[in-house]
Amino acid sequence: MRVEVNLLESGTEPGVSVQHQPALMMALQTGSIEVGSRRSEMMRFTFGAGEMFLVPRHVETWLRTDDLHYLYLSVDISDAALAAACDGTRDVELRRVGKLVDARVGALAAAVNAERVAGFPSGRLFLDSVEQALAVALVNGYAVRDRSVQTHRGGLGSARLRRIKEFVDAKIEDELTLCEMAQAVALSTAHFSRMFRKSTGETPHQFLLRQRLERAKMMLRSADGRVMDVAVACGFKSQQHFAQVFRHVCGVSPTEYRQEFLGHEMTYARERVNS
Repeated sequence: MRVEVNLLESGTEPGVSVQHQPALMMALQTGSIEVGSRRSEMMRFTFGAGEMFLVPRHVETWLRTDDLHYLYLSVDISDAALAAACDGTRDVELRRVGKLVDARVGALAAAVNAERVAGFPSGRLFLDSVEQALAVALVNGYAVRDRSVQTHRGGLGSARLRRIKEFVDAKIEDELTLCEMAQAVALSTAHFSRMFRKSTGETPHQFLLRQRLERAKMMLRSADGRVMDVAVACGFKSQQHFAQVFRHVCGVSPTEYRQEFLGHEMTYARERVNS
């Protein structure tokens, strides 16, 4: 999934681009923009921040604004994600939607933008998971042909669950992707994502994050080692991101967690000596 911010400025000729992948566009500010498949057929839309439009692949898109400047986020959806959303069907085509109103798609686009603003700290697996969810939502609601995502009963078998847990544990320091996790149990990304959540109640990204935090807690229970080293060993891109995620999930900072644990250990040891 390619994510970028585009800038339109007033007083310039209409710009034209050809999307080689379907793209979801989200306004980053309130303003008006002219959009059309031909220069002579451009229509004006007023977008509030967070409102979206959907552009199909291989279609000329003309854009122009009268505002001083106009910023919008562009999220390209890959062929692989669209095919996985259709259980392998190739050449999935999406409709052009001039003003797309969809709460689920909007929430996913907002999550991508928040990740971009933060500097993409959550890694490839997070973006892969969001792209797959976007692809499923767009295929179900906006495909040219009426294709629905196949549903499956049950979840991953115990052998596959054990295999994926072993795989994540071995690769926890690395930049894991959804495709790699699916390949580890010989499934398509879309099927794997659905079955994994059905089996565990978590998305692959949530599971990976929980495993990283559990390992971090284990390492923090020792007085040795710097918090930065724990962050790196558990696959976090920076100590700051590690601290933010740890506090959000655990309610305390990594340092506070270590101090509380070691304090309890010392109290317990004294009580044993005095008893």
